[in-house]
Amino acid sequence: MHSIFRLTRRQMLAGTAAGAFAALGGRFALAADGKVLKIRSYADIQNLDPSFISAAPDTDIGRAIFSSLIVASPGSEWGYDLDAAESLKQIDDKHIEFKLKPGLVWSGGFGEVTADDVKYSFERIADPAAKSPYAGDWETLDHVEVKDKLSGVIVLKEAFAPLMTSTLPQSSGTIVCKAAVEKAGGKFTTTPPATSGPYVIKEWTPKQKTVLARNPDWKGEAPAFDEIQVFPIEDAKAAELAFEAGDLDFTWVAGSSIKRLEGAPPKGGKIERHPSLAYIWMGMNVESKPFDNPKVRRAVQHAVDVGTVVEAAYFGAAEPSTGIIAPGLIGHREKRLYGYDKDKAKALLAEAGLADGFECTIDVLNTEEYLAAVQVVQSQLAEVGIKLTIQSHDSGTFWTLGDEKSGDSWKKIQMTYGRFSMAPDPSYATEWFTPEQVGVWNWERWRSPEFGDLNKKAKVELDPKKRNEMYIKLQDLMEEGGAYVFITHGVNGVLYRTTVKSATSPDGTPIMRKFAPA
Repeated sequence: MHSIFRLTRRQMLAGTAAGAFAALGGRFALAADGKVLKIRSYADIQNLDPSFISAAPDTDIGRAIFSSLIVASPGSEWGYDLDAAESLKQIDDKHIEFKLKPGLVWSGGFGEVTADDVKYSFERIADPAAKSPYAGDWETLDHVEVKDKLSGVIVLKEAFAPLMTSTLPQSSGTIVCKAAVEKAGGKFTTTPPATSGPYVIKEWTPKQKTVLARNPDWKGEAPAFDEIQVFPIEDAKAAELAFEAGDLDFTWVAGSSIKRLEGAPPKGGKIERHPSLAYIWMGMNVESKPFDNPKVRRAVQHAVDVGTVVEAAYFGAAEPSTGIIAPGLIGHREKRLYGYDKDKAKALLAEAGLADGFECTIDVLNTEEYLAAVQVVQSQLAEVGIKLTIQSHDSGTFWTLGDEKSGDSWKKIQMTYGRFSMAPDPSYATEWFTPEQVGVWNWERWRSPEFGDLNKKAKVELDPKKRNEMYIKLQDLMEEGGAYVFITHGVNGVLYRTTVKSATSPDGTPIMRKFAPA
């Protein structure tokens, strides 16, 4: 089964280039022989537990080692394929029946994948006691009714618009083994206690590579490669060099490299440009002085010339954004509320008692693209008297900065420059800025009860026109709150060998289990 949901309009550890090459070691085994595929990820795995994943690379590997009822399908349109489900049928807005394929088994001797595992997996994320940051993906789940060993019904309290787009085909739809997870104490990180997908983790060398091998017990469509080696190379330019040296089969490339590679791709390589659903923004911590003053935040919004920032980072390959929801999705805004106006910025700072400016810091990932962007921001803020110090981090450090469970670094945040990955539903953009996400993913610590309430209502609204208006309003509230400067959605360039049949979602995200020799 292959289903399509058409769009109505149109998510960290590795080091320097030297480190990347050291991790890669020797030459790759030719992909065309069906043996080994070498893929670059922009970060190392940090948490493979679907309830607590840290970033998109966790999701990418999770798709290969776990089963879900449905999985995102490769191609140019957003859709899904049946995976662990033999059938999936939506009876009405609140009831979705499923039947599992027989013979799917867990590693580690935990037996067959059952409807009890499905019930445990979904209810576990939704349970408030679990404190999963992804509980919103199951916002309206009432329970999963188990009918027999292989079949059941997902029962919702009310309709949930993102269910088939950003819940079931994404990480929150992953099935984990109830017996194995409970035996492990109720959660896990980088060592899953049991998996059931087409691949298993054969080896993980932190900061160097993750090796996936075919799962000998997998009963579904056989994966094309015996082994997939995933290398966490944070620097895109280093990954491009590794590809040109013959040490990678697939990599995302820097936005600034796309035009050059389109004009002169490496020998044996093919470059593709994909529209990005992700969003990049600059945030201000509203609890940190002087950003606790709304006039200061508004001044920063007016002081940043976003078009110049994007040009510096992407060399014309990307466009400035109007919000966090990309073109083509419900809720995309046509324009932002506050644009570049240096005089207004200076006037607002004067009104805030900071006519002579102030000093502050910005935390950013240590990548060429992001550093180029924040250096322009640094120059622009200097023109209105704000002295900005750039603090760059590797991804392993950066993605813990605002997480209260990871230490006290959240108390020191003033400004951040970051990127969130997306799913093809606007709820996946707005979910992370609710009051409940303060100290988890809401690093700006901006609390708007109106935003939180409207976000909940938008997820259960099925009328596309009404949803569109709601998500536009949500972005208006973010911008009016002053804690956000929307930068770009970027652009995704992927480079792969002509000996490989690449398999990506429409935004260029690799679906590793679907790759094959060309």
